[in-house]
Amino acid sequence: MLPIRTILHPTDFSERSNYAFRCACSLTRDYGARLIVLHVYTPLLVGSPEGVALQSATEDKEALREQFQQLQPRDPNVQMECRVVEGDPATEILGAAEETKCDVIVLGTHGRTGLSRLLLGSVAEQVVRRALCPVVTIKTPLRQAVSAEEPASATAVGQGVAPAG
Repeated sequence: MLPIRTILHPTDFSERSNYAFRCACSLTRDYGARLIVLHVYTPLLVGSPEGVALQSATEDKEALREQFQQLQPRDPNVQMECRVVEGDPATEILGAAEETKCDVIVLGTHGRTGLSRLLLGSVAEQVVRRALCPVVTIKTPLRQAVSAEEPASATAVGQGVAPAG
């Protein structure tokens, strides 16, 4: 059985990421693991008469703190560590995974296909291809299928990962 001691959950605070967060919390609880929640923001391209330059994104720190507050685990026994970094999402996720020596990455996927995937790329796909550890991608079920309840375990969401025991 795969020992899971550290779980990395990258989030963009979208509905898909929030669903993946609940699954990451279930795994964290089931394995008694450490949960690291990572938010990556990208620098902005700023044009001026002198040319184009990268400018550090000035995300409102209070708004970001509020988003993390809303992302609290439902189980009080699940402890999480929050991190915010700037850069390319896939690169920063992979760097954090290596730095923290995480055992698994749990992230949501937008499920883009066709032209939108070609044009926008897929952070999840890049992470899956390049990660040194297992990656669990969570696709949010149809709105009707999503209940307000947290999944009892990772197997409840069909990921095929059994709880430790």
